[in-house]
Amino acid sequence: MSLYSCLLFFSIIVPLLLSFENKLQFYKKWIYILPAITIVAIVYIACDVYLTAIGVWGFNSLYHSNIMIFGLPFEEWLFFIVVPYASIFIHESIQLYFPKYKLSLRTTKFISLFFTILFIVIAVYFFDKIYSLYSSILMLLTLFINWLDKNKILSIYYITFLIILVPFLIVNSILTGTGIEQEVVWYNNNENLNIRLLTIPMEDFAYGFSMIYFSIWISEKLKTKLKK
Repeated sequence: MSLYSCLLFFSIIVPLLLSFENKLQFYKKWIYILPAITIVAIVYIACDVYLTAIGVWGFNSLYHSNIMIFGLPFEEWLFFIVVPYASIFIHESIQLYFPKYKLSLRTTKFISLFFTILFIVIAVYFFDKIYSLYSSILMLLTLFINWLDKNKILSIYYITFLIILVPFLIVNSILTGTGIEQEVVWYNNNENLNIRLLTIPMEDFAYGFSMIYFSIWISEKLKTKLKK
């Protein structure tokens, strides 16, 4: 088993097993969560294929399987299922066990305004850096959709994402080279800000935040439709 496969396995095994826990019963939500994850994965994978092809990032064959699909290792395809699933599991669990953990509308708006200004500035001043521009557009789209949705999700998600960051930092830091001789995923620093936390490009945080948000947002929309 490759290192990339191992990281994905340990990322999904606990959320998957606990999906059948009596109180949470996360498996009953698969009917709208899995389609949502799939929809988001299709879009992100399509962009991933393109950005890999033009050299914005790439993969070290020492750490992944030999199965390649459209220039991406098989593990990379699984990444877009495993990470959102584990993250939504955390998000839903925190809502169940800590229902009062929610930001006020005023605080949510303030944080969203700050991020809006920040990512507009990054998009404008670093327009020539593809990953910086791409991740900024994803974040701005997230903030715009949530504004239309009256901050419903972000008032909770800003908090739950802080918890999601714990496994995110562990997995992503290893993927980007922390504690191993070479990185699993390499980045062309000409296409990002070259600012890193451990070995993680700062753009990864916006990228991950938006990917998980879109999965949650679509799943909420599907849940509402199914209840009608």
